[in-house]
Amino acid sequence: MSAQHPLFPGNAPEVEAAFQAVPEEMVAEILDGELHTFPRPARPHTRAASRLSRRLGPFDDDPGEPGGWVILIEPELHLGPRPDKVVPDLAGWRRTRMPDALGPEDAPAHYDVAPDWVCEVISPNTERVDRGKKMRIYRREGVRHAWLINPVAQTLEVYRLDDGRWSLLDTHEGDEAVRAEPFDAIELPLADLWAR
Repeated sequence: MSAQHPLFPGNAPEVEAAFQAVPEEMVAEILDGELHTFPRPARPHTRAASRLSRRLGPFDDDPGEPGGWVILIEPELHLGPRPDKVVPDLAGWRRTRMPDALGPEDAPAHYDVAPDWVCEVISPNTERVDRGKKMRIYRREGVRHAWLINPVAQTLEVYRLDDGRWSLLDTHEGDEAVRAEPFDAIELPLADLWAR
C-alpha cells in the first residue's frame, strides 16, 4: 500500500470494506472516497468493448505492427493518493511506460500506473459517473487520450488532454470508418462495434 498523503488520509475503512464485499456480478469503484456500484454491462456494451479490443489487437501484438501498446480489458486502477479505484472498460499503456504487463509473481491484481488511453463504454447506469468523476480523475492523473463510446446511440467521442483540459477532437457516428488518435495508424470501422 502506498504512503498516505497528508491532505488525503485514505479511503474510509468502511468504504474499503464495502468495496471488498461487493458481489462479483457488480462492478465496484471508489471515486473521490465514495463507493459506486453498477450492474455488469448489458449486451450492447459488452459486445462493443469486446469488438473494440479485438480491433485494437495489432497495437498490443509484440513485435506486431503497429505494436507499442499494452491494452487491457476492465483493469482495476488505483490512482492518486487516496487512491481512487477505477475500472475503465479498456485501458492502454505505451510499452515504454509498461514494458511488463504481468509484473512479478506476487504483483497485486490492480495497476497503479495511470494509462495513456482509456475507453469508457457509456450506458444509462454509468454515463453520469463516466463523464463526470472518472473523466476528472483521468485528467488529474494525466491520461492523454480518452474515448467515450455509446453503443446504443452508435457514437464514438475522441478526447485528448491538452494543458490540463480535455479537448473533444471529434464525434464519430453510425457506420463511419475512422482514424482516431492515439490509434490512428489503423482505420476503425465503427459498424463493427455495433455488429450483432
